[in-house]
Amino acid sequence: MSFEALQAMKAYGQAVNTAKVGGAGGDENAAKLDFGSMVKDAMQGVVADTASAEKMTVAAATGKVDLIDVVSAVNEAEMTLETVVAVRDQVIRAYQDILRMPI
Repeated sequence: MSFEALQAMKAYGQAVNTAKVGGAGGDENAAKLDFGSMVKDAMQGVVADTASAEKMTVAAATGKVDLIDVVSAVNEAEMTLETVVAVRDQVIRAYQDILRMPI
């Protein structure tokens, strides 16, 4: 199994676990397990992490934060983006497999 597939499965598992823990009722959990909502939340996380990394970079340029904090923020943004890309690749691959199925 490829590294990307493992990343995708890990990301999906984390999203499912977060949805299960977050809600009290069954209907709330079902709504949180919606794939579209999961993708939207993941993209919002990417945007937030990227914005944080950019703010840290600007703060480092002005001497307000240490370089290690900037590297950590950029690394977190990169890992989040790589996870979303891995999930996207797996979804596309699954869609292509469905298209190849005989009717």
